Amino acid sequence: MKSFASDNYSGIHPEIFDAIQRANTQHQISYGADQFTEEANRLFEKEFGEVEVLYVFNGTGANVTCLKCCTLPFQAVVCSEYAHILADECGAPTQSIGCSLLPLQTPDGKLTSEMIKPLLNRLGNVHNTQPKVISISQTTELGTVYSLEELRNLCNFAHLNNMYVHLDGARISNAVASLGVTMKEATVDCGVDIMSFGGTKNGLMIGEAVLIFNDELKQNAPYFHKQTAQLFSKNRFIAAQFTALLTNDLWLRMANHSNKMAHLLAAKVGQLSGVKVNRSVDANAVFAIIPVHVIEPLRSQYPFYEWDAETHEQRWMCSFDTTEEEVENFVRALEKLL
Repeated sequence: MKSFASDNYSGIHPEIFDAIQRANTQHQISYGADQFTEEANRLFEKEFGEVEVLYVFNGTGANVTCLKCCTLPFQAVVCSEYAHILADECGAPTQSIGCSLLPLQTPDGKLTSEMIKPLLNRLGNVHNTQPKVISISQTTELGTVYSLEELRNLCNFAHLNNMYVHLDGARISNAVASLGVTMKEATVDCGVDIMSFGGTKNGLMIGEAVLIFNDELKQNAPYFHKQTAQLFSKNRFIAAQFTALLTNDLWLRMANHSNKMAHLLAAKVGQLSGVKVNRSVDANAVFAIIPVHVIEPLRSQYPFYEWDAETHEQRWMCSFDTTEEEVENFVRALEKLL
């Protein structure tokens, strides 16, 4: 089966698979005190500078661990109405941490300081949850990418108001590839305090990494890591994958390819009568509105998700292993149904 449903439908990149096999050749100290984790940590420091790295199982675990480092139960996290922490994690942040989520309407998935300012009226009022974290996704759930200027402005605003910035980086590789800058320039240098570095949407079998840049958030992070059931005894099998991902720019090569396939897909379907590509294609996601009668027949051939049932807006994701031939076949199938 080939699909355009999600980039986590894809398999494991061969270089990642080789890294797992290399980590399986001997006994190693557990819980991250092994040579493979040390090697991955060094590569993260080379890429980002001074950083504390926690390896976790999945994106929800990464976000919960991040937010647990940032909040107390009476505090709140400001996020987009489309944020994964709000819409797709079954209430895990509020259940695990006790903090509230304050969603804002965002036409393009991006938060701005102007949107957040009214919420600061809550500060100091004992009857209200206290906004403490601005949580953004990069790329956003609508496939858009924050510019460096947008990120810097948001981080400066947060820090001026004694808030932290959490970045959900499930697709950070695609965003950075789209921006054409380094990982450090797109995160630390903009002022991000804590983030997840996505793996499973970019060729890993299992695992994400929590990256902590703000020293204030590092103090209790190892305990939150354990308490949220994200500390893996055989940590080397997650860490070794990140070593491969960060070696020879594998993360960038895969992200550039999936972004390229999305732009190709958007260009091809945009030429079809009855198809409207209705959102900016910044990375590896294509959002399009198609006639209702073709949705299910097309989905039976190539699985994908419907984003908005009322408008018949569909989301098509490209992966590191999406090929030009698969894009062409998908477009031909859609054209035939139309």
